[in-house]
Amino acid sequence: MPKPLVFKGDKKPKKRKRAADADDALPPSSKELVNTTGTPNAETEDDDSWVNADSPNDISGPVLIVLPSEPPTCIACDLNGKVFASSVENFVEGDPSTAEPHDTRQVWVANRVAGTESFSFKSNQGRYLGCDKYGVLSATNTAISPEESILCIPVPNSPSTFSLQTQRDTFFKLDESSKRGPEIRGDADTISFSTTFRIRMQARFKPKLKAAKEEKVLAKISRKELEEKIGRRLKDDEVRTLKRARREGNFHEVALDMKVKDSHDKFAS
Repeated sequence: MPKPLVFKGDKKPKKRKRAADADDALPPSSKELVNTTGTPNAETEDDDSWVNADSPNDISGPVLIVLPSEPPTCIACDLNGKVFASSVENFVEGDPSTAEPHDTRQVWVANRVAGTESFSFKSNQGRYLGCDKYGVLSATNTAISPEESILCIPVPNSPSTFSLQTQRDTFFKLDESSKRGPEIRGDADTISFSTTFRIRMQARFKPKLKAAKEEKVLAKISRKELEEKIGRRLKDDEVRTLKRARREGNFHEVALDMKVKDSHDKFAS
């Protein structure tokens, strides 16, 4: 039975003393998530900010699907798997592109469906967002079928936005004409403003930002450490060369060349 996604700091039932101690150790941050097993995410010490997905290749990990409404709303689901438009509270006034979740019901875990260009979106209850033949959205299935496979198509002339297409070639849309309030359906025939969604994701899962952060970490080595590895005092240009080699992945080859050159220079002298 899948366990629901929770925010760190949320209280859990104290079943056993060991479990209670582990829960108390979690820092009370509303932005840091734990995974569906209830254990801390391995990367919670990394950047926990939320950014826009710019292309389908960016989409991964916990996401917030922001609807084209005013005020901002997003796709959420309740304990029974009913999908609804949930108000977004965390955003810079007037800019829905800065939205962040405040409720775990608003968070979906995105993953590429194996062998396809489509994505699955898993709810905080461990069930997948799907659309039936009538255009009704729900999150009740614990397995992925064609109804839970969703294609994210970039919207032309609208950067960092997507239309979500079902396997029946229809699109998710926001319907604000209902007397019961905003509704989300999956029976739109064409891409329009009402089918244009923004996908917010945690920065640490975005490939470009992740690569930039890894590059920055690799570059963090002191001059003293480099001189210890080479075995002598280094010139400024040599330090820059070695740091660049660490970022590019050929540090050992460049360091070896320097050591070999040093031995040749000593022999020549």
